[in-house]
Amino acid sequence: MTKTLKWLCAAVMIVALMVPGAAMAKTFKIGVSVIVAHPALDADQKGFEQALKDAGVDAEYDYQNAQGDMANAQAIARKFKGDNLDLIHCIATPTSQAIVKVITKTPVVYSSVTDPVDAGLVKTMDPAGGNVTGVSDAWPYERQVKLHSEMVPSAKKWGTIYNAGDANSVKSISWARDAMKKYGLEFIEVTVSTSAEVHMAAQSLADRVDAVFIVSDNTVVSAYESLVKVCNDKKKPLFGGGTESVPRGAIAALGFDYFRVGYTAGLKAVEILKNGKKPGDVPSSLTKTLKLVVNPKAAEAQGLMLDPKYVKMADEVVK
Repeated sequence: MTKTLKWLCAAVMIVALMVPGAAMAKTFKIGVSVIVAHPALDADQKGFEQALKDAGVDAEYDYQNAQGDMANAQAIARKFKGDNLDLIHCIATPTSQAIVKVITKTPVVYSSVTDPVDAGLVKTMDPAGGNVTGVSDAWPYERQVKLHSEMVPSAKKWGTIYNAGDANSVKSISWARDAMKKYGLEFIEVTVSTSAEVHMAAQSLADRVDAVFIVSDNTVVSAYESLVKVCNDKKKPLFGGGTESVPRGAIAALGFDYFRVGYTAGLKAVEILKNGKKPGDVPSSLTKTLKLVVNPKAAEAQGLMLDPKYVKMADEVVK
C-alpha cells in the first residue's frame, strides 16, 4: 500500500509539472541604472515596472543611482557585468553609454535618451542586432520654442542652463539653438557641471535675459527648485522641456509623459523576457505622444499675464 501511494504521489507531481502554469513562474532579475533621481526619471522607471506587471512578468529590481557622477555610472556598469542579471534598464544618456560600453551579452533596454544613434547605443533605430534596444525622448524643440515665444511675445533674449558634459544635453541644446535662430530669438547659454552650481548660474543668467527655457538636462532638473526661486525673485518667465517641471514651478511645457516613455521601454523588455525575442531584433522607437501642461500660478509668480487661451488648450492645468 505504501509503495502504491508513493507511485501515485510521483505521478501527480509529474502531471502537475506538465500542466501549463502549474510550475512557479520565473522571477527575472533586472538591474536599473539611472543618472540621477528626479520626477521625470522616477516616472520612467515606474512606467517600465508597470508594463512588466501588466504583462504578467515577475521581476525583482536592483536600482542603482549614479547621483550625477559618471564615475559612479561606470562603477554601476562594472557591478552589473559581474551580476547574474536577465536584463538591464538604463535611464538617460550617460548611464546608458556607461552600460553599453561594458555590457555586451546581457539584454539592455535604454530609455529617456535623446539621440541613441549619436550617443553610440545603437547603429540605427531599426533592428540593429546586438544586445541593445530602447526608447528615445527626442524633443520637439521647434514646436516648444514657437509655443513659448508666443506665450511671451515680448521676450527676445532667452536663456538656458545645461551640463556641457552630458551628451544628451549637448544634442538637445543644439536643437533648441537652431529653433531659437529660426524664430529670430537670441539664446544665451550658461553651463554647469553639478546641481550645486545651478542656483549661482541662474542668478548670473537672470539679469541678461527676458525668459528662461530649460531642456531635458538631468543636472539642472535635479536642482529645479533653486532655479524656480531665482526666476520668481527676478520675475523671469521659466519654461520647461519636460511636463514634470511644471508642477515644480515652470509656467508651461509641451513635452512627454515620462511614465509612458518608461512603459514603452517596458514593453520592449516584455518582448525579450516573456516572448523570447533578441534585443537586436526589437527596433528602437521614438516617443510621439505630447501633452501641454500649464501652471497659471507660476506665471503670476514670475510676472507673466498668461493668456487664458493657453489654459483652455492645455491637456493639464496645475492648480
